[in-house]
Amino acid sequence: MIVRQAANVLEILEYFAKRLRPATAAEMAEDLGWPRSSTFKLVATLASKGYLYEPRGRGCYYPSPRWLVLAEAVTQAQPLPEKIQRLARDVMHATGETVAIAAPAGIYATFVDVVESPQPVRYFAQVGDRVPIHATSAGRALLVQMPREERERLYRKIDFVRYSRTTPPNAAAVEIRLDEAAEMGWHQSNIEFTPDLAGIALPLPGGDRLLSVVVVGPVSRCLERRPEMAATTAKHLSKLK
Repeated sequence: MIVRQAANVLEILEYFAKRLRPATAAEMAEDLGWPRSSTFKLVATLASKGYLYEPRGRGCYYPSPRWLVLAEAVTQAQPLPEKIQRLARDVMHATGETVAIAAPAGIYATFVDVVESPQPVRYFAQVGDRVPIHATSAGRALLVQMPREERERLYRKIDFVRYSRTTPPNAAAVEIRLDEAAEMGWHQSNIEFTPDLAGIALPLPGGDRLLSVVVVGPVSRCLERRPEMAATTAKHLSKLK
């Protein structure tokens, strides 16, 4: 369930991240397709709180540095360890495919670090993207780190939408995938959520956070390479101390 007012605040920030120049409330309303009255109220509220300012006056607004101050404070309090970021870069260079570090967020896995492949045809991802925790290798590499009771609680919240013919249709099917991964030593996916993508994932051991590393790319290039990508990733994980 999405709280519209909260989503609108984030959409305004994303809007400016793409626009990269000031805008009037009227321009925001038109570009975002929002009612003018509610847009003006939201802009006035953000301005009154110091999150928007008028760099040139005349009702043209732009996000203030207050966003950055807060974001830096939050990030510095719980930073992603540099060795984890280095791992993602090293695995990308070793496999040639996009690598992401994922963390749980309810019934989703959220990417907290992404290193994209330099290849023209690749998996495009960015920090903050989220994928279903049950229907992706990145997600199941997180699920396996949770106690069974915690997984059961999550399963009760999942709708188990069939994104493709390979999507696990229920909790029992997810548990079977976890058992299969335990035998193989790695989690795998094949167009379960995103069309034409195949990948592998492994849990990140140790630490006080649940994290997984996923390597993913086009089916045409990665489907048959999954055992190789898993072995390469495991080799780099073994060096993670």
